[in-house]
Amino acid sequence: MQAFKNAQEVHHVSLLDRAFHYGDGCFTTARIQNNQLVLKNRHWTRLQQACQQLLLQADLDFIQQSLDYLQQQHAVLNGTLKIVLSRGEGNRGYALPDHPADVYVFYYPQLVANFQPEAIVSGVLQQRIGITMPSLVGVKTLNRLEQVMLKQEAEQQGWGEALVADVQDRIVEGVSSNCFIRQNNTWIIPELRYNGVHGVMRAEILARMQVQGILCEQRCVTLDELPQIDSLFFCNALSPMKMVTQLNDRALDIQPCQELFQILQLDQID
Repeated sequence: MQAFKNAQEVHHVSLLDRAFHYGDGCFTTARIQNNQLVLKNRHWTRLQQACQQLLLQADLDFIQQSLDYLQQQHAVLNGTLKIVLSRGEGNRGYALPDHPADVYVFYYPQLVANFQPEAIVSGVLQQRIGITMPSLVGVKTLNRLEQVMLKQEAEQQGWGEALVADVQDRIVEGVSSNCFIRQNNTWIIPELRYNGVHGVMRAEILARMQVQGILCEQRCVTLDELPQIDSLFFCNALSPMKMVTQLNDRALDIQPCQELFQILQLDQID
């Protein structure tokens, strides 16, 4: 792993960094393949929107500068990129410091191949997430304690990913993914009005469905509707489709997922 802060390679983070003290910032995780940042425009849009919502001033050019430096070292970049925006150093207390945010780029090299659908066993977690402050809904902030706790429960169950509901019994997403649900031959996606993360792969799949004329209803989905779920898959920037073969010991149909993967050409995302 290599790390850069404002396009300068670093090996430590300041003890005064507000990302450490308050989780004051946001991040996005991206796939990089043959020097190409997959869904780059959607990641940039996500970061820009997050900066507006969090009142961050960040120079995103540092990201490309970091990548240029990495490419000089490695020639070909393949793996995972994590981009973290921190409000930077500050005095004790919640008041915002008056300086630009720090842009961190973490590069995790690994072999990558073209996207393929994955088949997993899943279920619904018992723990619930809360209702988010309206101005923060959709932002992938550095405060991920809910996901840390949820991930442990999912691992205890042996699930590769799991459905997460909120305190009002609305299905929201997966632990680290968004979800697409199929009922009565119609695809549905939770609307994320009160919580959840607006994922880049979620946006890409919705856009491709619209181009293909495939209806995807965005609405509130409650736990009462679990018996009506026929098919289900999860998606995030590192995996466009994790098809659920079994949900809480009930078999689901993966054929609609496989067909959607082919129609949307989800193996071809750049």
